[in-house]
Amino acid sequence: MIRFLVATVINAFGLWIVTLLIPAIKLTPYGGHDAWQVVLSFLAVALIFGLVNSVIAPIIKVIALPLYILTFGLISFVINGALLLLVAWISGFLNFGVFAIDGFTSAGLSITSLGWAMLASLILSVVAFITRATLKLFRIL
Repeated sequence: MIRFLVATVINAFGLWIVTLLIPAIKLTPYGGHDAWQVVLSFLAVALIFGLVNSVIAPIIKVIALPLYILTFGLISFVINGALLLLVAWISGFLNFGVFAIDGFTSAGLSITSLGWAMLASLILSVVAFITRATLKLFRIL
């Protein structure tokens, strides 16, 4: 349980970095723009992201195993981007309405939004890797 909570905080930090670097990805805090509401919004979306990655991602990766072999693993960028789009959809579905990727609306998915989501998932992976390595270096994790 502690590992999941640490991963959630790391993902929230990564989402914050992504919203700073990519203008097409926005997080609008619900309840106002107070600092605690912003932090709680990032943590809520990171919790959804962690649940999607722990429940749905392994199933999709097993089903897509032939595609991994055919593309030498490059399909993982598309799958991770699609999972991030799923997180954006779930956060809107649960009436959080806090995490949005430009081009992804209720009308459907556009190529632009998948590209932004793929870039965001790449940045999230790099930030999580660096954060975990730093925490292990200082023997915090």
